[in-house]
Amino acid sequence: MYRRWSGAAGAVVLAVLLTGCGGEPALDSDRKAAVPEASAESSPSAPTNPRPTEERAVLAAYEGMWRELAVAVQKPSAGGTRIEDYASGEALATVRRDVRTMREAGTRANGRLGHEPKVTKMDPGASPPTATVRDCVDLKDWETTRDGTPVPLPSGQPMRYRTTAQVEQWDDGRWRVITYTQHGEQAC
Repeated sequence: MYRRWSGAAGAVVLAVLLTGCGGEPALDSDRKAAVPEASAESSPSAPTNPRPTEERAVLAAYEGMWRELAVAVQKPSAGGTRIEDYASGEALATVRRDVRTMREAGTRANGRLGHEPKVTKMDPGASPPTATVRDCVDLKDWETTRDGTPVPLPSGQPMRYRTTAQVEQWDDGRWRVITYTQHGEQAC
């Protein structure tokens, strides 16, 4: 379901990352607050969330990956992040490669990256259970710099573009992003 990083598509995705993809920046102290969690208590006046628990857990894993990626691209280093708590397999390899590429290019990402993730498919009966997340990433408040100087986005790069992810539930009950693909050429 995902596309491999090759040819022109890989160049677009890498260019997008080098010029600002990542996630919402967060400090260690506010990482937990950046991803809303379901409350054990609910007030009578608060509307109930119709989203099933599994979908909330899938979105928490996806948002956690982006949050930790944002921390990594600000340094740029994955050291000191909890990216392995949220991503594995190809997604984790992609994050590590992209952070290394930014470090080698001397770039850093700063600001806030907007998201509108939605679970578009759940297969709880699969072994392991799987889900697909579709997102619209917003670069409006995101910036990449080299030595403190802003690096412009590639020409034709939409300020809002599609991202998809495949997420799996592991034996420990936690969901992890296994693949994610940035469709930098697809405006949303």
